[in-house]
Amino acid sequence: MSLRYFAICKPFNMLSQFSREGEHATLADLDFDFPQDVYPVGRLDADSEGLLLLTNDKHLNHALLDPSRKHPRTYYAQVEGNISAEAIEQLKKGVNISINGKQHRTLPAMAKALEEVHVFDRHPPIRFRKNVPDSWLALTLTEGKNRQVRRMTAAVGFPTLRLVRMSIEQLELGSLLPGDVREFEREEFYRLLRIR
Repeated sequence: MSLRYFAICKPFNMLSQFSREGEHATLADLDFDFPQDVYPVGRLDADSEGLLLLTNDKHLNHALLDPSRKHPRTYYAQVEGNISAEAIEQLKKGVNISINGKQHRTLPAMAKALEEVHVFDRHPPIRFRKNVPDSWLALTLTEGKNRQVRRMTAAVGFPTLRLVRMSIEQLELGSLLPGDVREFEREEFYRLLRIR
């Protein structure tokens, strides 16, 4: 079996899986012929966009998803309202969120407000409201609880409107647009993801 490594830019409203589920688009709808044994490493919710990795390398899957390894993942979040310095500080220190009905204190994170953001357009775009401002922040996490970024920004009073994963370790989304696929050699993939 030859090991294969892919990075994709997952579009909005697409499931992070190949199997059909209702009316949602899936990875099978991408214009690319993936080997049958390739699967996503982790996931992005249907309403989240950006960097998603696919491989048939079980070692890499385990190494990236093992919580003890704390691989940083950076997200750009567009939030409702002008994000405050106080909210950014709260996100950095950790906030309490509810996961499956239990309270969870998030690990310290890197967070900063973004003045200028260069991301691809979303289709359909988020609903524009003239009287409600929005702003962007970058959030880097080393844990991956269910819908964690959305829960964190809501906890500090700034609900997420749009969420794009920009990088995992040093592997960046770069110039990939929604639906784009890039294949990597094993050595480069491991180096960028800082896996030995």
